[in-house]
Amino acid sequence: MCYFCFDVLYCHLYNLQPPQVPSFCNENYPLFVTWKIGKDQKLRGCIGTFNEMQLHQGLREYAITSAMKDSRFSPMSREEFPSLHVSVSILCHFEDGADYTDWDLGTHGIRIEFNNERGSKKTATFLPEVPTAQGWDKIQTIDSLLRKGGFKGSVTPDVRRSIRLVRYQSEMISVTYADYLHHCRSRSQGEH
Repeated sequence: MCYFCFDVLYCHLYNLQPPQVPSFCNENYPLFVTWKIGKDQKLRGCIGTFNEMQLHQGLREYAITSAMKDSRFSPMSREEFPSLHVSVSILCHFEDGADYTDWDLGTHGIRIEFNNERGSKKTATFLPEVPTAQGWDKIQTIDSLLRKGGFKGSVTPDVRRSIRLVRYQSEMISVTYADYLHHCRSRSQGEH
């Protein structure tokens, strides 16, 4: 799946025909594609969907969307391609949380729904690995997620209690550019 994301992005960056249909299964799943860059693996783009999509189409769409349309970053360039690392997260086991603390660090991703200071409904999510990678506890995670979702007011205990939380888990696979290059060389030599 990760090699396919690299193929899709390569073809997009170099204006080539999209890659052929991959050989892995094409079942429906919610998914996210995350691009990181450099030795320190700084986030470069992460977008996905909670709606179930066929894997082939979902990975085609989100490999490009996360690389080119994540509003936190400029579109990815050809020069960045050799420094990339990609992860595909397949989401599963969705459950409503009893409150904003009803989830486990390092196990669950969380999606919150809240009303901003103007009363508009907003949502935001962190994949399971984000809070632990940032060194956050649950309160720091919730507060950061509120900010990510556009909440600009003061984060009070009442604001936190008003959150509707859904927890989920994910199965994540990752590949570096070096892994991808090795895969491409093996593929061109007829190995699998």
